[in-house]
Amino acid sequence: MDGDNIPGTSGLESELDDDFDPQIGKNDPALPSERYLDRELSWLAFNQRVLELAEDPALPVLERANFLAIFANNLDEFFMVRVAGLKRRILTGLAVPTNVGRAPQDVLSDIAAAAHVLQDRHAHAFQELVRPALAEHGVDIVTWDSLSDVDRRSLRGYFSNQIFPVLMPLAVDPAHPFPYISGLSLNLAVRLHSSKTGKQEFARLKVPSMLPRFVRVDRTESVDKVRFITLEDLIANHLEDLFPGMDILEHHVFRVTRNEDVVIEEDDTENLIKALEKELLRRRFGPPIRLEVTEDMDEVTLGLLVRELDVTDQEVYRLPAPLDLGGLFDLRIDRPDLHYTKHVPTTAAQLLTGEPNETPDIFRAISRGDVLLHHPYESFATSVQAFLEQAAADPNVLAIKQTLYRTSGDSPIVEALIAAAESGKQVLALVEIKARFDEQANISWARKLEKAGVHVVYGLVGLKTHCKLALVVRYEKGVLRHYSHIGTGNYNPKTSRIYEDMGLLTADDQVGKDLTRLFNELSGYAIEKKFKRLLVAPLHLRKALLKRIADETANAAAGKPAGIRIKVNSMVDEDIIDALYRASQAGVPVDVWVRGICSLKPGVPGMSENIRVRSILGRYLEHSRIFSFHTLGETQVYIGSADMMHRNLDRRVEALVRLVDPRHLNEVDALFTRAMDERTSSWWLDENGEWTRHHLDAEGKPLDDMQNRLMQQIGQRKRPVSRR
Repeated sequence: MDGDNIPGTSGLESELDDDFDPQIGKNDPALPSERYLDRELSWLAFNQRVLELAEDPALPVLERANFLAIFANNLDEFFMVRVAGLKRRILTGLAVPTNVGRAPQDVLSDIAAAAHVLQDRHAHAFQELVRPALAEHGVDIVTWDSLSDVDRRSLRGYFSNQIFPVLMPLAVDPAHPFPYISGLSLNLAVRLHSSKTGKQEFARLKVPSMLPRFVRVDRTESVDKVRFITLEDLIANHLEDLFPGMDILEHHVFRVTRNEDVVIEEDDTENLIKALEKELLRRRFGPPIRLEVTEDMDEVTLGLLVRELDVTDQEVYRLPAPLDLGGLFDLRIDRPDLHYTKHVPTTAAQLLTGEPNETPDIFRAISRGDVLLHHPYESFATSVQAFLEQAAADPNVLAIKQTLYRTSGDSPIVEALIAAAESGKQVLALVEIKARFDEQANISWARKLEKAGVHVVYGLVGLKTHCKLALVVRYEKGVLRHYSHIGTGNYNPKTSRIYEDMGLLTADDQVGKDLTRLFNELSGYAIEKKFKRLLVAPLHLRKALLKRIADETANAAAGKPAGIRIKVNSMVDEDIIDALYRASQAGVPVDVWVRGICSLKPGVPGMSENIRVRSILGRYLEHSRIFSFHTLGETQVYIGSADMMHRNLDRRVEALVRLVDPRHLNEVDALFTRAMDERTSSWWLDENGEWTRHHLDAEGKPLDDMQNRLMQQIGQRKRPVSRR
């Protein structure tokens, strides 16, 4: 029933014409050789945009602190993965030139130079901008030296009862070799003098990560005026309790970042889970790639750390205390006035019932027409989560199939799948256990699902399954109906509150058959077939997008209307970028809305003067991927999981679905128009790779915050008239 000869309803079959030559890998003489921006430096530029939000005095101060923490965590991951990968390829002799033709060693130097500047700017933003602003609002981050004797006595009691018992000082001497320093841990390097031996000694003390990073100085203080001291500062001023009889000569904070990327050779592995668990243990002992130290560290201590950790001078970052500003997430204070105004997601209008207290029937709503969801403006809990929970409880549902890339620790999605399996339904969960930094959590979920009777599979060898798909098969009036969800974001109720994503709920039979075939191939054999309303990587997605870009290029060259609009997290793939350059040369207006990396150079005369690139960052993380093509007025729009990166197009299973409802096409068009509007606050990319923030008008007044405006507009959508 699911063969290629099924009559299509979307007219997409011819659009995957095998005769189309996308010119993949060919050098286009019409394009200059230096036409890409370096992807690693572009990523650092993205993190600079995050930092600019932390520096913005117009934002609520605790949100600015959060952006400092986001910057720090982003940079940690960048070093653990991207920098570590470059260094590994250099050491193994597998290094190849980067996307701009530079040697990896030169790129490492460029990264180090840019990262040093950014980390210094990050520290300055905390010390000179955010910390004073917090103090102005009654949130003071103080040092031990500034405290009164009364405060010190109080904290001494807290240290003795709550901190001292879990500390583990480690001496370094002939009987005690230099200890292993775990990645991202905060540590104290302590130099001591023994009055008995007259010798200088060294010890390492790890700051316990399970304790609060910021300690209340006085718990009787009101919430409107509160003081904190960092945990490492408190510990450092009680070292005499840990080293009795020793003189404390020096103590300084340091932090090591290690290579924590995971590499699995799946072709040589019979049991992927066991191999991955072994690799996760090895991850803990990856080589150091960055050493952060406080700027006051003495040369003797620094020399010891550099020698024992085997890092280069380029990999040492001297910064003012405190290190690891990712810890600012721990500033948990009940001060709504210092945060963004609370937004409450609304239920999608098509899923609302006619009466406020009536329980919605998700299947009936979807059967009336496709439902386009836009999170977090529209609730994930009352749409996708409710869809799966109703499917699990519905006796007419026979089967549920779903992909799981990342989900929350207490996932109601997983619980729904377990409930469905326990009630006798056929349940298939494709769990991607190679999702970076979520590997261990996904292994745990996979085993829990298997124990409940869910059919768990791990996708295809050599590919990550990144697509966001759910399929429900329901028995209705003697026939089987397919209810499908295809999204741009993970099935994660927690991140759905802060990630901007889109998803389609549909009862379209063709989409259901496409997903049935795709799930069968994911759980069985390699993906080879074409689909009717889906575009699927790795075999067809790039080629299909290149064909659509080429069609717009041909239309413009013939004097016909044309246009391309793309929203992604990253724009790196050279074939896609070159195709967009050719479109621009033919006169196609191209809008690219990108959150993170962009290797495309817009506005270059003769190459990309018709391309605009914008970036929007704010309270929500822009995460949806959208592709829109004018198609001579018959607009084609796709949403899905794929970014324009090699890994997405070549090494992942990705899926885009075509939107067909005119209302949804108009909604996407309006979204792009608002994002690219000069009255909308955004960053603009120029031909030199510089991002300029446009957030104030000529009179210095704030430009429109698109995310706030969308929350207001979507929240005002009307409840449908009750159907009886």
